[in-house]
Amino acid sequence: MANTIDFINAGYAVVDTENNENNLLNFLKENYPSVITDYELKLDELKAVLGLPVDEKVNGYGLNFVGRNVARAKYAQKTEKELQRNTTLSKDIDTTQNLVLKGDNLDSLKMLKNYYSGLIKCIYIDPPYNTTNDEFVYPDKFDKEEAEVLGLANLSNSDFERMEFSFKSKKSHNGWLSFMYPRLLLARDLLSKEGVIFISIDDNEQANLKLLCDDIFGEENFVGQIANINNPKGRSDDKYLATAHEYLLVYAKNKSNLKWFGFQPTDKITKRYNKVDEFGKLYREIDLRKTGDNDRRIDRENLFYYFYYNEKNKDLIPSREKQNLDGYREIIPLKDDEIEGNWRWGIETVKKDITKLIARYMPNRKIWGVFEKDYLEGREAIKATTAWEFKDVNSERGTEQFMELGFEKEVFPKPKPLGTIKRTLQLATDENSIILDFFAGSGTTGHAVMQLNAEDGGNRKFILCQIDEPIKKDKTAYKFCLDNNLSPVISSITIERLRRAGEKITKEIEEENSKAGMFEEDKKQVPDVGFKVFDSVEIPRLKVDETTKQISITENEIDALSRIYNMIFTIGLDEPTQVPETVVEACIYKIGTNYYITSSEKINSEDFSNAIKNGKVFIDGWTASLNGTLQHYKEDVKIVF
Repeated sequence: MANTIDFINAGYAVVDTENNENNLLNFLKENYPSVITDYELKLDELKAVLGLPVDEKVNGYGLNFVGRNVARAKYAQKTEKELQRNTTLSKDIDTTQNLVLKGDNLDSLKMLKNYYSGLIKCIYIDPPYNTTNDEFVYPDKFDKEEAEVLGLANLSNSDFERMEFSFKSKKSHNGWLSFMYPRLLLARDLLSKEGVIFISIDDNEQANLKLLCDDIFGEENFVGQIANINNPKGRSDDKYLATAHEYLLVYAKNKSNLKWFGFQPTDKITKRYNKVDEFGKLYREIDLRKTGDNDRRIDRENLFYYFYYNEKNKDLIPSREKQNLDGYREIIPLKDDEIEGNWRWGIETVKKDITKLIARYMPNRKIWGVFEKDYLEGREAIKATTAWEFKDVNSERGTEQFMELGFEKEVFPKPKPLGTIKRTLQLATDENSIILDFFAGSGTTGHAVMQLNAEDGGNRKFILCQIDEPIKKDKTAYKFCLDNNLSPVISSITIERLRRAGEKITKEIEEENSKAGMFEEDKKQVPDVGFKVFDSVEIPRLKVDETTKQISITENEIDALSRIYNMIFTIGLDEPTQVPETVVEACIYKIGTNYYITSSEKINSEDFSNAIKNGKVFIDGWTASLNGTLQHYKEDVKIVF
């Protein structure tokens, strides 16, 4: 059995994630090595090389932490994992477009990157930010062997000790940042140009996370910070202030491309529409004055102009120039009795939509004002605020929803409420978006996607990543897993929650559709409530016999279709949720005109010829041999590792 080098030496085209070279980085390393140290760009050195002035007295602004260079290198490091289909845990495996990847999310994100880069519309994550435990469950490591693998050099013993502490201790801000950094870099790669990421966080790391996200996504792409009131009563065990909220940090991939929506009007909101026009339509009044200290006339001269209003005939005239019109009163946007302000609309917009404006006296301020008539009819959404005080984002509601699926409360403490995730989806996704959560936990994100699809007929798809975190034997969740023939790991809870949620959604829709008098066109479709589950396993490894010095490959006990799916993930041409068509059982599969071949030594010349004639051909390198048949077609195939 051959390895990567053998195939390359034999003249084959080899597909390997290690081929994704950074040409600029290689150029700098080769020609200006002083500019790069431990995978970190030295800006002062680069300025000196370019002949730009360097001010040694000025310190830059940004976030620095122990382990930053290591974390950056881990982002670029090739994963040593591959995927194996889990047919037992999957649901509707041949039809579903949803994915669940079990294993360390750092590996999972790297495996998703080849196909899904630039395709994810919305990411929601609730990363571990609780500092009560000292150890991370995620297996990020750092030692001298790892330093060599990452290409880091010239580190002293004290440097190693600091790095090891950073990666091991959850109480270290350095460790937490080093842990999050490569994962958020990969998240950025996966987001579409219109994409957005929501991150739940509390006060322990909120400030650090904000700086880290400014660094990764760019502070110009900061959308906002939401105070999510998830415990209105506050935590009773807090010493000074009873914490009633956590934060949702929101960043866009590129804010100029962001497609942003709003919330559906609630009863509480619709009550604000308490005015009725001459046609009986409900509206509310919104002051046309801009508010805020930065909107004074001196700052925004282009938004300052005059209105002239006739009380008898209700005529309203905008004008750039000051006028003296008989029977008309002058209205200007006063911020108070002395300071001139600005209007929210430009004068051209006002002229176009003058029928949407009214003028009236404001008795509290003792001045006249101009107001926009904001109609309820036709309104599709309400702009979200930075404070969410909705009942459906309450943490207690999250527990109730979990228990409604038949779980005991103690199986998963404080699962996220559906309302929090659904609201992020309403703001940031359309009906065909792909949503990613790489800290899946109890599976609320997947549940929310299915539920929202059921409500609005959407076809959103989810990808969930969850590490197989072992559950301690004294926990209720451990007994739950054993009683339900599940492995005692957190991902089992994730998947079981998805299964039960899908069954509940299906049952509710079927019951609604079966009601007497329901017309066929009014019946709801059951959304995609399935999911393909993949386990993360070690890639095959080269093994050297110490006696004979022969090189062999240790293979995993992995089925042929899993080998095919690994090629699909690695190559990135076809969506990994598709089911490949069987051409030759356990050997040749295809999607469209792309042919994927495993165990190629079992393929005869005619099979090769037919595949090459009809499309592109990819060969699984881990199961291929440099035999005569394959050699004959080496110009027409690509070997995949």
